[in-house]
Amino acid sequence: MSVIRPLTQNWTFTQVGGGKGTKKDEWLSVSQFPTTVHVELLKLKKIPDPFLGLNEWEVQWVGEGDWAFKNTFVASGAELATSNADLVFDGLDTFATVQLNGHKILQTENQFVSYRAPVKQYLQAGSNELLISFSSAFLKGRELEKQNGKLHLWNGDSSRLHVRKAQYNYGWDWGPVLMTIGPWKPVKLHTYNTHLTDVDVRSKVSESLDVSLSVDLSLSEKTAGSASVVLKNSQGATIVSESDLKTDSGSARTEFFFSPGVLDLWYPVGYGKQPLYTVEVQVKDKQGNVLDTKIERVSFRRVRVVQEPLVDQPGLTFLFEVNNIRVFCGGSNWIPADSFLTTLTADRYRAWLQLLVDGNQNMVRVWGGGIYEADAFYDTCDGIFLVWQDFMFGCGQYPAYDSFLKLVEVEAEQNVKRLRHHPSVVIFAGNNEDYQLAESIKIVDYSDETSDFRKTEFPARYIYERTLPSIVNKFCDIFYHRSSPYSAPGVVTTDKTLGDLHQWNVWHGSQEPWHNWDILAGRFVSEFGMEGYPNIRTVDYWLAGDKLERYPQSRVNNNHNKADGFERRLELYLVENFKHAFDMDSYVYYTQIMQAETLASAYRLWRRNWRGRGREHTAGALVWQINDCWPTTSWAIVDYFLRPKPGYFTIARELRPYTVGMTRKEKKTFANEFSAADFKIETILEIWGTNNSLSEKSATLEVTSFDLHSSWTDKWSKAVKLGPNASTELFSDNLPGQPVRTKQSEVPGVIIVSARLLDADGTVLGRYSNWPEPFKFITFPTVKELGLKISVSSDGESVQLSTQKPIKGIIMDVDGEDVKWSDQAIDLVPGDPQVVKAIGLKGREVKVRFLGDGSA
Repeated sequence: MSVIRPLTQNWTFTQVGGGKGTKKDEWLSVSQFPTTVHVELLKLKKIPDPFLGLNEWEVQWVGEGDWAFKNTFVASGAELATSNADLVFDGLDTFATVQLNGHKILQTENQFVSYRAPVKQYLQAGSNELLISFSSAFLKGRELEKQNGKLHLWNGDSSRLHVRKAQYNYGWDWGPVLMTIGPWKPVKLHTYNTHLTDVDVRSKVSESLDVSLSVDLSLSEKTAGSASVVLKNSQGATIVSESDLKTDSGSARTEFFFSPGVLDLWYPVGYGKQPLYTVEVQVKDKQGNVLDTKIERVSFRRVRVVQEPLVDQPGLTFLFEVNNIRVFCGGSNWIPADSFLTTLTADRYRAWLQLLVDGNQNMVRVWGGGIYEADAFYDTCDGIFLVWQDFMFGCGQYPAYDSFLKLVEVEAEQNVKRLRHHPSVVIFAGNNEDYQLAESIKIVDYSDETSDFRKTEFPARYIYERTLPSIVNKFCDIFYHRSSPYSAPGVVTTDKTLGDLHQWNVWHGSQEPWHNWDILAGRFVSEFGMEGYPNIRTVDYWLAGDKLERYPQSRVNNNHNKADGFERRLELYLVENFKHAFDMDSYVYYTQIMQAETLASAYRLWRRNWRGRGREHTAGALVWQINDCWPTTSWAIVDYFLRPKPGYFTIARELRPYTVGMTRKEKKTFANEFSAADFKIETILEIWGTNNSLSEKSATLEVTSFDLHSSWTDKWSKAVKLGPNASTELFSDNLPGQPVRTKQSEVPGVIIVSARLLDADGTVLGRYSNWPEPFKFITFPTVKELGLKISVSSDGESVQLSTQKPIKGIIMDVDGEDVKWSDQAIDLVPGDPQVVKAIGLKGREVKVRFLGDGSA
């Protein structure tokens, strides 16, 4: 029988040779296993918390030291009696030498792979000593760089390009420099006579939705016995089985076919259910003794990445189709959720991913500078939505010398095999922004598609165009994309008509106004973003009580924002759009509102571009980013402590099944071509609706206009039909209440337009208020004139907001313990009260901030 025993007890660690961490030959017990050095030193109070103040720089010595972990375990008689005994290391970070009872059994140099070492000859009765000695990955990387040459990169130390380790550990423009080291995944003793080395479950769903299923299994050795394969549904009922597969050759294969409707198909959230099945494989010897068993969880779906001509624009689509349904992908980019990965639990992963679901998102992209995520991450996604998976290369001119390529090949094969059965994983991308970097330093020749590339200035093209696609195609049926972003062979990555696009000309690049998202759109925008401060409680956490540092430009606050030039960029977008104050609480508010407005605008305008079959001008938008790895100011829409920023809620509103959107744009017309003084300026209001469902939706469009400084209003409504799985144009005409202007000096009125989509029973399907921008030009009414009313429900767990005049950007808070709000960054108009759930409010007084509240 194959038996796997995790080695979780009796672990100790030491700093090799002694130092700040431990005395020489002093071994300290670990608090948990798996673990890494920073985690243990922090729990032992031997280092300050690197997430507080400037402490990040007080712990750099940890990553530059050598460390060792030791374990003692007793092998049982049954374990000693088997034919084979292996020690399995699911993940060692990163350069390690492993000894068992004084015998060297393993040398490691890749954090992303598991290692298996045969130890039968060294395993002994009684106590066994396992010693794992780790060398500094930072210093090892510097040695490799010296041997193989310095390469170009964005973010971190250039030596990282030679090291197969989580690249964000070296510091990024949102994360600290914390070079982790240690056994970060389980260590196990595996004893067996014969075991399953691979179970490859493949399914193909045809266009007519019938299902072909194949199961290939491989054994550690030829075995005179048999294998059985059983497919069960989520209730444990057997769907089909095969019980007598011969294993004499060391492998076996079986195939099944199912007509449409026999198996329930898997859909992303919002389009159907996510039924999960299991494939159970069992191997027996001739006598019927069970040698090994493996259970693989699977689902069945037809996924295509569709790249085909559009009917009304140049280029090709880049969209995901699931079971013949084209899906607009609204989602987020995911970075590692902690600088110290061993502190992440399955519950914390589920809490993060639940936020995505609650935010109406249906795709998450695992970014290429972190890790191939934990099984708990993908298992949770399988019950929810789509995963875009990068290989772990990010923002660099990676090498392709022989020893590096060997590491990459093993890494790619292992992780493709590990992830291929997950129905959520629908695309592998070769890297993050490496082609973009190559373009920026002019080292890529797109006219060359046939070279070996290893001897060029862009050697990693060999990895992305030869190694990775070959491995992906061999070991799975998942679509491979050379990079993110990537347009097409021979085309630069900034092309907006092909492939996916990282649109950083808001914030980075040309620093466009966020109002230009419509003209900045691509076929699939896989990165874009805007920074915003986190919850004030998170800011106060990293300030750690230092009141002298509690202002936006303080040294500590600067250290908790890693983006180059963030001061200039934050202020550029703030000063262009808002009258804002500089006290800490106000600065948090204004950057949050700025982020919320920026991101909502992108999703709103890009969903409009999803116009129906053949006109999918934009098929996806993935915000950078959902999460943080430490308490910081970044582009994240939820902070390290899982506190959503207001932008999280504005995105959630724009990704509801039904939405309504508006733009107002000035149209200047000259009387004749010879006069610059004779003209008219019209303000054009356009309204559209979106419908994610697969059926046409009848609704009422209700439009109310308000003059902020008078009692004038205008209201009208009409019946509309929203096309299925598309946006629908609903209105285009002059802005109500806004006269045609014939002089540039004429100041337009402050007209706010509220649009709602109403269901037959009066339920609000979607709402949006359009305000004149920039907001800095608006003279807001006094707080007293607004007539804002805040009513807390009798159970103390919800709030109703109403007003007598339009209000922009309401953010609610309370003193003391935080509340879980169902909405924030709310635009409120008369006659349309809004109710917000407030879990944990407990009847406390609600405080609000909004534009024009007197703080600026």
